[in-house]
Amino acid sequence: MKFDLDEEQTEIRDIVRRFTAQEIAPHAESWDELSYFPREIYIKMAELGLMGMTTPETYGGSMLGRLAGALVYEELAKGEMATAVGLSVHNMVTGSIARFGNEEQRQHWVSQLATGKLLGAFSLSEVSAGSDAASLQCHADRRDDHYILNGSKAWVTNGGEADIYLLMARTSNGVGSAGISCFVMEKGTPGFSFGKQERKMGLHSSPTRELLFEQCEIPVTNRIGAEGQGFKIALSSLDGGRINIGAVAVGVAQAAFEVASNYAKERQQFGHPIGIFQGIQFLLADMAMKIEASRLLVYQAAYKLDEGQSAGMYASMAKCFATDAAMEVTTNAVQVLGGAGYVRDYPVERYMRDVKVAQIFEGTNQIQRIVIARTLLGNLR
Repeated sequence: MKFDLDEEQTEIRDIVRRFTAQEIAPHAESWDELSYFPREIYIKMAELGLMGMTTPETYGGSMLGRLAGALVYEELAKGEMATAVGLSVHNMVTGSIARFGNEEQRQHWVSQLATGKLLGAFSLSEVSAGSDAASLQCHADRRDDHYILNGSKAWVTNGGEADIYLLMARTSNGVGSAGISCFVMEKGTPGFSFGKQERKMGLHSSPTRELLFEQCEIPVTNRIGAEGQGFKIALSSLDGGRINIGAVAVGVAQAAFEVASNYAKERQQFGHPIGIFQGIQFLLADMAMKIEASRLLVYQAAYKLDEGQSAGMYASMAKCFATDAAMEVTTNAVQVLGGAGYVRDYPVERYMRDVKVAQIFEGTNQIQRIVIARTLLGNLR
């Protein structure tokens, strides 16, 4: 087993680390305060090849491995979690169309997504279909060379800002996942509108909106894959997405730890730096252990996916453990800073607010535990 990064991976990590320090971290506080979506940053990330990380070079992508991608998301999240999440969602769309779309669709959409001309959003959940995603009700009725879409989608990252939306809708009356198909919906299509922007605890610079469809016409040529293949397409992106979110959580936790450990060296109480006290030392030691364990789980899951091995359980383990750990680490970082951690003079309160949602999206951590248990035990009846 080899635990060191190779030369290419190290270079990718260092490039993104410098980019984050120069282009993202200095603005993170104001973006959060103003709920500002920095579309210009996505253009710059495209120049680094980050908008098509799972896309073949033929279509303008960089086709990085999953482990290299995890390094990217970890570094970006150290600067600002919202941008890392937005990029992850975009790459889910780009990768799905590249994998399941036909050649015309790849040429038309993937090349523009990978080069930053278009921004993508992924839409599976509905108000009544979250963890039970197969119960979705958004319906697309076939009419000759087009479909008529009616319904709504919820909790859409990049909602309102994205140019195209990869969405799942029911095309037949099958039960559960049967009859769900995948479509590309373009912003500006008649009958397609947006609900209000959600007022969230964190990730303020990442817009989250409801999508509304009323007699919305979608050409058959906008369907990705065959009818009824939509749920398979959605699930195929989840292993990678869960690894990405695990990496994001590691990045946020690492950033919080660094603020807390530096503060512990500088803050004086009772005539000594607070880091001299065992209560603080144990908090920091536990934080460091959880971060390292999370990082190794994420890297292992990414490696297995790169090697074509079965990675579903490992992706769930990485996502679940890393996001739970990040919630604990950021909460303890606030505790180390005390009153200073609770105000916005330091970023740890933002880290804590932001990372909470990582335990929820890409499948709640309760769902991850079900996936893990079923893999270990089989589907007991």
